[in-house]
Amino acid sequence: MTKGIDYNSVDFGIFLPITNGGWIISESEPRPDGSYLLNRAAAVIAEETGFDFIMSMAKWRGYGGTTNHWGTSLESMTMMAGLAEATSRVKVFATVHTLLYHPAVAAKMFATLDQISGGRVGMNVVSGSYAGEFRQMGTWPEHLDHDARYDLAREWMQVVKKLWTEERVNHKGEYFELIDCESNPKPLQQSPRPPIICAGQSEKGIGFTIEEGDACFIGGRDLDELAALSRRAKEMAAERGKTIKTYSMFGVLPANTQEEAEAKLKHFQDGADIEAIKGLLRSYGMDPDGRENVMQARAKNVFMNEMLVGNAEALAAQVRNIIEHTGIDGMMLTFSDYTEDVRYFGENVLPLLRKGEQ
Repeated sequence: MTKGIDYNSVDFGIFLPITNGGWIISESEPRPDGSYLLNRAAAVIAEETGFDFIMSMAKWRGYGGTTNHWGTSLESMTMMAGLAEATSRVKVFATVHTLLYHPAVAAKMFATLDQISGGRVGMNVVSGSYAGEFRQMGTWPEHLDHDARYDLAREWMQVVKKLWTEERVNHKGEYFELIDCESNPKPLQQSPRPPIICAGQSEKGIGFTIEEGDACFIGGRDLDELAALSRRAKEMAAERGKTIKTYSMFGVLPANTQEEAEAKLKHFQDGADIEAIKGLLRSYGMDPDGRENVMQARAKNVFMNEMLVGNAEALAAQVRNIIEHTGIDGMMLTFSDYTEDVRYFGENVLPLLRKGEQ
């Protein structure tokens, strides 16, 4: 194994194309249509080729532009129920927004998903970020700031855990009240429960994940920043007498030669949907023409995450470099083509990593 890293213990998953356009904000083809058939095909290929997990986000409003990027989306939990039936091995992570689902409803939904999957379900918890998605439904809490939304999520998560383990729950908190509340059946996973992940890079967000979850999704402007965030999360966990895994998201664009790689990148860049990119930035309260941060830089380049490009050997080398440099425990991957490219990575790159070949 390279530098002592056992890549069999590194988690590799795919971020499913539950929305139109996927993670490339471009008019250029291929453009994932966000259909269930595409998601099912991607999930089955991931299962067959050795990926560890599949995950879908929850999205309620798109970014406009000529492509209406992310304007069409499936619902995460119901879709993952279907994919749980279509697979038998991979972990199945569905996303839930704490601002939209009462904890008693979510607890029962995930217990149901755990039965459907045979004990493979995981929960991705989102405390709320894109206000426009929730304002359209009248569910955005204008009186709650960033930290308060995490306080709500913490109480929400604690209530869910009680419902997963206790026969009757009485709870009177700041945000939720339950009176002799029953929730049966319990999840199949009881050692200790379905795994919980959350994306968050603030001290509050990482603290929430450490206290209530198992892994956090993080990102950075470069590998040095990603490494620093991963170290910080694990240090914070150690200070609390706990452990935490860190994951990050990357895009994959297979290519046989450097020339082919550059041509593929340019193909998508030439089709940039500028108005959708501006819509994305505004959705997070950013000025599209303001001081550039990591999200702005990547979005303006049409790619919503750092791209790994090349043939199997080149891709494996890039993955090794990222894992060794940053110390992250897993990668969630996106693709422009969710059938051929997912299969290519699973059949040609994962074996190189997991056999420890150089």
